Amino acid sequence: MNLKRLLIVILMPLFVLQANAQDKMVTGKVTNASGAPVAGATIKIKGGKSIGSTNSDGTFSLKVPANATLEITSVGFATAQMSVPTSGVLNFSLQPSSDNLDEIVVIGYGTAKKKDLTGSIATVTSKDFVKGQLTTPEQLISGKVAGVSITANGGAPGSGSVIRIRGGASLNASNDPLIVIDGVPIESGNSIAGSANALSLINPNEIESFTVLKDASAAAIYGSRASNGVIIITTKRGVGGEAKFNFSSMLSVYQPSGKIDVLNADQFKAFVNANGKPSDIALLGTASTDWQKEIYRTAIGTDNNLSMSGAIFGKTPFRASLGYLNQQGILRGGNLKRTTASFIVSPKFFNNTLKIDLNVKGSVSESQFANEGAIGAAVGFDPTKPVYSGNNRFGGYLEWLDPNSTTGLKSLAPINPVGLLNQRDDQSHVERSIGSANIEYNVPFVKGLKAVVNLGYDIAKGTGTVVINDSAANTYKRFIDGSNKPHGGVNNVYRQDKQNTLMDAYLNYNKSGSFGDLDLTAGYSYQAFKTTNYNFADKTFDGTTVNKPVFPYDIPENRLIGFYGRLKYAYKGKYLLTATIRRDGSSRFTKDNRWGTFPSVALGWKIKDEFFKNTKAINDLKIRVGYGVTGNQDGIPLYLYQPTYALSSNQSQYQFGSTFYNIYAPAGYNSDLKWEQTEMLNAGIDFALFNNRVTGTVEYYERKTKDLLNDAAQPAGSNFTNRITANIGNMKNRGVELTLNLAVVSKKDFTWDLGFNINYNKNEITNLTIAPDPTYLGNQSGGISGGTGNTVLISSVGYPRGSFFVYKQIYDPKTGKPIDGLFEDLNRDGIINSSDLYQYKQVDPVVFMGINSNFTYKKWNGGFVMRANVGNYMYNNVRSASGTRRNIINPIGILRNGSTEVLESNQSGDGEKYYLSDYWVQNASFLRMDNINIGYNVGKVFNNKANLRLTANVQNVFVITKYKGLDPEISGGIDNNLYVRPRVFVFGVNLDF
Repeated sequence: MNLKRLLIVILMPLFVLQANAQDKMVTGKVTNASGAPVAGATIKIKGGKSIGSTNSDGTFSLKVPANATLEITSVGFATAQMSVPTSGVLNFSLQPSSDNLDEIVVIGYGTAKKKDLTGSIATVTSKDFVKGQLTTPEQLISGKVAGVSITANGGAPGSGSVIRIRGGASLNASNDPLIVIDGVPIESGNSIAGSANALSLINPNEIESFTVLKDASAAAIYGSRASNGVIIITTKRGVGGEAKFNFSSMLSVYQPSGKIDVLNADQFKAFVNANGKPSDIALLGTASTDWQKEIYRTAIGTDNNLSMSGAIFGKTPFRASLGYLNQQGILRGGNLKRTTASFIVSPKFFNNTLKIDLNVKGSVSESQFANEGAIGAAVGFDPTKPVYSGNNRFGGYLEWLDPNSTTGLKSLAPINPVGLLNQRDDQSHVERSIGSANIEYNVPFVKGLKAVVNLGYDIAKGTGTVVINDSAANTYKRFIDGSNKPHGGVNNVYRQDKQNTLMDAYLNYNKSGSFGDLDLTAGYSYQAFKTTNYNFADKTFDGTTVNKPVFPYDIPENRLIGFYGRLKYAYKGKYLLTATIRRDGSSRFTKDNRWGTFPSVALGWKIKDEFFKNTKAINDLKIRVGYGVTGNQDGIPLYLYQPTYALSSNQSQYQFGSTFYNIYAPAGYNSDLKWEQTEMLNAGIDFALFNNRVTGTVEYYERKTKDLLNDAAQPAGSNFTNRITANIGNMKNRGVELTLNLAVVSKKDFTWDLGFNINYNKNEITNLTIAPDPTYLGNQSGGISGGTGNTVLISSVGYPRGSFFVYKQIYDPKTGKPIDGLFEDLNRDGIINSSDLYQYKQVDPVVFMGINSNFTYKKWNGGFVMRANVGNYMYNNVRSASGTRRNIINPIGILRNGSTEVLESNQSGDGEKYYLSDYWVQNASFLRMDNINIGYNVGKVFNNKANLRLTANVQNVFVITKYKGLDPEISGGIDNNLYVRPRVFVFGVNLDF
């Protein structure tokens, strides 16, 4: 399947479709009460369908029936209507809506008016997205939603982010929110072989809105996977009318935003001369090489998108688009090329009683992955050595040599970082398509009843090759079992296919009367996941097989089945009730534990309509409270609940006589596995004041997770493993959120909006054992570089998840520097050992906030986005592993560079305790300017046939922090070998025609 060619062939004819001729050409402009243009306002024929929308400068040009009455609608404004005049010029001035919350919000299996919501739901639409060159969709809302943390995985092209809503709810199960794209829930983790992050296969330019369901009362309709919240992504639709095109192009320049502070050549020589033996000093070279400069570069990226919307044969709205992204990585050799296409058509039949949305999106990405091992190698390689050796050995790259070794290389010495980059060819080709058919039928013989069927799929194929030259030092001379012939390098292939299919079917009944407004939904959901992992032989560069797989592939599968119902009721328009129940079955559990029930209920009271109906200063005031239960089964092995046997690899064969056999070995299992369940209580106040100039929300929540999917020790002889996932433990989160939006200035030529959100979240583990056990320390995790098997994190009862578990360093009272190898004897037993380790600080921030601002001045517009984390700490593994005398003057007879930490504290680096010092746990609170943008609306060009906008922005502008490492924002709390995030300068053009 060549998906790229297929998509282009299907979609290109759509770009030449023309709408049927109408009777009269109408042009005009839509402005607000102050005269400022209103972009994206919907234009429709009264009583009929949408026929178009306004451009970025508020203008429109459409063909309509001569006797038509046009309606203009836009979020936050009252609907305006006017008959078509004989002049054909029609200007609208929209007034603020008397109720600014008439906006329709997607809530899962339906929609609701924002003013009628009872749960914690936040919506960000395209006009409020983060601006700039954004490769993955989640970056569009970074810093925009209270309680939603988005942390980039690094600076590699398409590397994606870690998303957390209100801190996550689990220990060992997934903490990722459920992501639903146009009605299709995608697989948790969403990883595809050959892609740095599967969300990078979705074109952010195609997204219209994000809806975030944060509390259980809002998310329980998705019960089985909603413990960590739900993010609903809706892509752009066609609005009908005359064919309209949009073309956008961005040119981006990527630069490394910083470098790790290591010794330069002069500092390195001085340190070795002062601290080394004559044999160490003799190892110094004469060059002056900045290895980080050698591996990083200024990179270029382009992103081009063309879309068309209109009506097929003048009746059926559609939208089609093509996009092409080409992004270099700042680490030399890295590159991402992505081609995307989408098509959505929305026909209606039988006097609009049958509505169908057909939506298909496809992407093809081709990646060249740079060897990220070069990052750590660049920190550690001797700066007095040159890049090249002057001979052809090891590809001409200078390496540490040992004539007495079988390879000629010094054992345990760092590898030349430039060689690591240039001698590895790691390429992938990934194809993905997500599609859905949403069929809605208004039952004619029951007024208010409609039947909805949503069929969806998400299929992907990832293939790739990894080739390393046989002269490369890191794979030099690998030996084949039973042979004395050396073979080097790598020549491997991989492939993975994924298939996710969905069917949702539900009935919705809506009726209004003197009794109030009633909305009932009941439905059934089926979703199946299937992965095919192909197993290929491990080969050397010349094609010699090292290991041959026993089976050519394996096909893990799992299924989810759900039954759900929801009641929404409003009495007198001011007393609101929402009740939901879902019962889910998962194939990850035994028949006895397979099903879980997840209920929720929420109440809302519009105080504005009760007490302040005639108070003009108060436009909206509503209180709401909700409680619900959600489930989690993601992140655990598919077949852990049942006994399984696995065939051993060739390295674990058993010998009978002179023949070696692969044997079957039993795996650990837990037949008692069941749903992890999270209860959440949420209370909130929504308000809008002073003609909607001040709007916001204040919320308080408590979230308690029981039956934690935890890593539990197994008694000897009770299982086929010493540790296994089991339902043991409880955890809780409590927090407060504030969202505040201010229309600071609203004049004809000048508008200024300011948004602020803040979240306080306290996490605490309340139980980790079946019975109380004060001797149980907790679950240790967080492996680090340095020592043997060291970990620095622990999850213990009474502490936050992910506390640091370290020794208390003793400092010199005069200099304030750590005393080498000296720690406090906390238990006063006269011995410094593991009993003196203590919980210190935590990985997750206690407070995180976002600040954003936008302005318009005549034809100019601009804005910024800032974020801050407070209370999070980081283990600086770069400085602990490299900033010591032992690291630089290594006992194995090499010189290794390190961080400037060695000049500050001059620690030896001897002993395991050194790596577990709380000295390396550093305050990683930060304030980051994510984005500054500016734009200019040139206006009509090309004989008034198109509207032109110019944009420019800077991303990752600056970071203010006390943290001593390269970046204070790293998911997981351990700083080691980070691919630095680039600073990006973006220039763009946008044409509407």
